[in-house]
Amino acid sequence: MKGMHPDSDRLTVNCNPTAKSLPIRAGLSRGLFKARGIDLVLISTADSRAQRDGLARGDFQIVHVAADNAVFMRDVECLDVVVIMGGDSGMNELFVQPHIRTIEDLRGGRLIVDAPDTAFALQAYRILGDRALQRDRDYTVVVVGRGEFRLEAMKKDKANSASILNPPYSLAARRMGLRSLGDTTALIGPYQAGSAFVMRSWAEAHRDVVVRYVAAYLECLDWVLAPSNHDLCVGILEEELLLPHDIASESAELLRQPGFGLDPDAAIDLAGFRNTLALRATVEGVPDTADPQSYLDLSYHAAAMRLVRAPRPAPTAGVQ
Repeated sequence: MKGMHPDSDRLTVNCNPTAKSLPIRAGLSRGLFKARGIDLVLISTADSRAQRDGLARGDFQIVHVAADNAVFMRDVECLDVVVIMGGDSGMNELFVQPHIRTIEDLRGGRLIVDAPDTAFALQAYRILGDRALQRDRDYTVVVVGRGEFRLEAMKKDKANSASILNPPYSLAARRMGLRSLGDTTALIGPYQAGSAFVMRSWAEAHRDVVVRYVAAYLECLDWVLAPSNHDLCVGILEEELLLPHDIASESAELLRQPGFGLDPDAAIDLAGFRNTLALRATVEGVPDTADPQSYLDLSYHAAAMRLVRAPRPAPTAGVQ
């Protein structure tokens, strides 16, 4: 692997400060990005709108956030972005105030979202729509930003009826007495949430850097998903996200949970991504004709997999 040296490639990456950012944070603390020649700077922004705008301006080169944001940038803003790897199905649950028992009880309430036009907000619209609740007629949408702000809004005002949350905020919500009405994938089917995406022109001009970044990220995943590293993962979450020990520990366990947590190869679930595209089409009232492959360039991921998952050479005869 390429070692760190003065002309290592500087890369700025944006992600939300959730438990799902653990692989990047672990990679920074363990030197895994440095070992691949990446001088990584990790930043967070208040909401997905700021993430999309910052990527378009070049404030950062890679964004880890729900894949639907890349779809929005391409289809609505006509920006040439491309998804280079997956991550997870969202680890999302629909949380409501304690007095709310059913989705139908959200009639007349407030839905708290990050941004009104992408990703988990669309999931919520679909879930409520399946119960004949129509946005702006049967409930009000309130935009507050990323997960920690949504949780705080639910905590401060009982009139804020519902929001989509994932770890660690979903765990904190339970401890606050908020009620989960279910995992969103159980309510609407498979969904491609976690992803990394880039501006296509930048990636094509920096192919080697992108491949090395993805390779390092895969190595970070291996480290995080190893049960033997659980205590070290908990320590990183406690220190960097200021989480209580119990929430940090449970978050780390959920990240390792097959079918719910992080995909061990950061792969794209094509069935989930098709559902992501179909969900956007349904909410926007347009035909579902999008080609999933047109939003993806997984050649970087494939090249990184060859680096990280390459078979080790057989030992030379006579060498101990």
